[in-house]
Amino acid sequence: MGAAAPRGRAVARSSVLALDPGARHRGVARRRRARPRGGRRLPAGRGVARRDDLARSRSGAVAQRPAVRDGARRRCRDARRDRGGGVVIVVALAVPFAVGVLLVLARRFVPSRVAAWAGAAAMAVTLALYALVWEGSEGVSGRVDAPWIEPLGARLQLGVTAVSWPFALMTAFIGLLCCLWLVADDTAPALVGLVLVVSASALGVFSSLDALLLFVFFELALIPMWFVIALWGTGDARRAATRFLLFTVTGSALLLVGIVIGAVRGGSLELIDIRPDAVAVVLITLGFAVKTPIVPLHTWLPDAHSAAPTVGSVLLASVFLKLGTYGLLVFVEPSDHIGVVAPYLAVTGAFGIVWSALACYAQDDLKRLIAYSSIGHMGFVVLAVATRSDVGVAAAVFGSVAHGVVTGLLFFAAGSMKDRYGTTSMTRIGRGLYARTPWLAVTFVLAAVATLGLPGLAGFWGEVLSLRAAYDVGEVLSRPVAWTGLGLALLGIALTTAYVVRAVRLLAQGEPVPSDADRDLEVREAVVMGALVAAVVVLGLAPQLLLDVVQPLSAGVLR
Repeated sequence: MGAAAPRGRAVARSSVLALDPGARHRGVARRRRARPRGGRRLPAGRGVARRDDLARSRSGAVAQRPAVRDGARRRCRDARRDRGGGVVIVVALAVPFAVGVLLVLARRFVPSRVAAWAGAAAMAVTLALYALVWEGSEGVSGRVDAPWIEPLGARLQLGVTAVSWPFALMTAFIGLLCCLWLVADDTAPALVGLVLVVSASALGVFSSLDALLLFVFFELALIPMWFVIALWGTGDARRAATRFLLFTVTGSALLLVGIVIGAVRGGSLELIDIRPDAVAVVLITLGFAVKTPIVPLHTWLPDAHSAAPTVGSVLLASVFLKLGTYGLLVFVEPSDHIGVVAPYLAVTGAFGIVWSALACYAQDDLKRLIAYSSIGHMGFVVLAVATRSDVGVAAAVFGSVAHGVVTGLLFFAAGSMKDRYGTTSMTRIGRGLYARTPWLAVTFVLAAVATLGLPGLAGFWGEVLSLRAAYDVGEVLSRPVAWTGLGLALLGIALTTAYVVRAVRLLAQGEPVPSDADRDLEVREAVVMGALVAAVVVLGLAPQLLLDVVQPLSAGVLR
């Protein structure tokens, strides 16, 4: 980041004063809070400037006096309505949710194939609408602002920002592929419906500009996810689903208390106005740590993944876990009190990379291996968030999206193996997949090396940017803490190489063990996994396609 960062923040601060001269006087009192307790002291105004930088990109507003802020909000709302962007967001959320509910209610009357294609069409419409609503500029695209719960000051505020839009696009893309995967599934109607409801709820989280609305969408995703695991899972699926629900509901309770505290201090439920104090930051961090998940709050994840059906595992890894990382980016990273939790986030995130790699090496079940690897990848994201830097934000967004497409590809490959061999045990599937099912083997190996972080593939950039953020230390971490995280992350990469090589040797290489179940990819599988392979390669070769969206937070990251 170097010496350019202070100059950029000075410019940002000047622009705030130009828009609102009263901010100069409020800044005197707010600078007294600029030192995050428990962390490294920030220069005067640094915390405020960071909040202002993020505010403009995430909510298109600047912290102002209520009268000024409300007037600007009305003008912004009117402008958005004139362009019809708000209608686009509402339709994009309503289509998958409505189709999903209808498919669940009419599951006995709708043929499975029709349900799957209807779900795919709904998600395709949503994906197209989210792609169109982005205006390619700072602020909020597709803003909706309507009254909701007047006594609480809660409003139906929707829109996408530079941080949330990549998450929303990935969610719609993954939801579309999950529906296409179920085209040949005889139990598709209700399962497709639940996939749509989970996807729509996650999109609601990424599109919410009101903290209470975000929390409601957050909770809407839990119950259908429980049904996906419990009713369509294998083994002790109900126990795994119940454990998933208990962990996530506990995290939600902590999150709600933290949001209430932040809303009381900020005087509003609008995300830009939330001002969590040190206690609220701890509660919010714990709430999102369960869903990310961060070691040691991860124990529900391997069981849930191993029990879930293929689309359930893909949704868990590619969509549900991103709710946690997005929450850390929106609530914790901009907070003046991030210094209370940043050292712990950095160390536990980096430790999770090492621990998950060791756990992966001991696994025989492919789905459990992928589940543990997800913990490691989320560790890179958490480490990046803890640095509270521009590079850290870019690393967290890129790492989350890269993990979504790479791990989704791995779980689809594991699902193909289970469909053929009735198991995800690597020793029982047998060696020599290159000779037995060459295209399936190539797909699995490409996803595996992308997990490793091979240059030219999506996984590489998320890891490199996280390491860069830790090396630069950031605003709130001390150098010993940041570099401890950096060292643990590098050790984790070395250990990741070991378990990836082991998995490839167990499945793809070696003397073939022929089986009557050997058959290569079907058209449905080739389409779904081919789309993810394309995403992995494009993001790896042209990372600026995504980083340019996160502007101005990622300005100059690769330049």
